[in-house]
Amino acid sequence: MNIILLERVNNLGDLGDEVSVKAGFARNFLLPQGKAVQANKANRSKFEERRAELEAVANDRLAAAQARAESMAETTVTMVVKTGEEGRLYGSVGTQDIADALVEAGHSEVVRAEVRMPEGVIRVVGEYDIALQLHSDVSVDVKVNVVAE
Repeated sequence: MNIILLERVNNLGDLGDEVSVKAGFARNFLLPQGKAVQANKANRSKFEERRAELEAVANDRLAAAQARAESMAETTVTMVVKTGEEGRLYGSVGTQDIADALVEAGHSEVVRAEVRMPEGVIRVVGEYDIALQLHSDVSVDVKVNVVAE
């Protein structure tokens, strides 16, 4: 299925790119979330009329994400959790726990989807560098210090 992207999508393309994707990805994700429209003659002309408006919105989002990244740079969050022998946690520390801790630390706009943990959840006491993907072009690292209760 051919679509026109209305915003930048990681590993797919930039605003205004016409790309071919699987029909399910377009139908279930891109179209309902307003990230793309089907590529046809009518939608191409509508897109060209709205191009400046969409670029301005994209630039505003990027500027807001960069400002958030600057405010979060050098942030350290300490999480106190119950542990067993040898520093192993009872349970784990996941993306929602980290997002909640950052909100409590005063960073009001952090959501779970922005927290990136490629190695999976934290199960051992220690200090970790966690990436926050605030925008497709903006990422910031925060330190999460997990200590025993």
